Amino acid sequence: MFDVVALVLASDPRPDDNNVVAGWVGAAVFLGLIVGVVFILRSFTKQMKKVQQADEAGVYDDPSDDATDGPTDDPGQSSDSRSPHHQS
Repeated sequence: MFDVVALVLASDPRPDDNNVVAGWVGAAVFLGLIVGVVFILRSFTKQMKKVQQADEAGVYDDPSDDATDGPTDDPGQSSDSRSPHHQS
């Protein structure tokens, strides 16, 4: 077993330092990743602007109202507002 490993290591010479380069494929992949990240960030920014506009328009509930109007964690207390799907 050790003979096979030694033979493989001996037959694979170390490349010269001048021959080891990333090449055009590596540069293209790197630039592609940069372009992809830029598009993702632009999309994220657009979505966050839409969320901000919807929040200003009142589409979302105010989280401070939910703490006072919603049901409590105490099972002894009940809330006056029931869900439309709740049957008594």
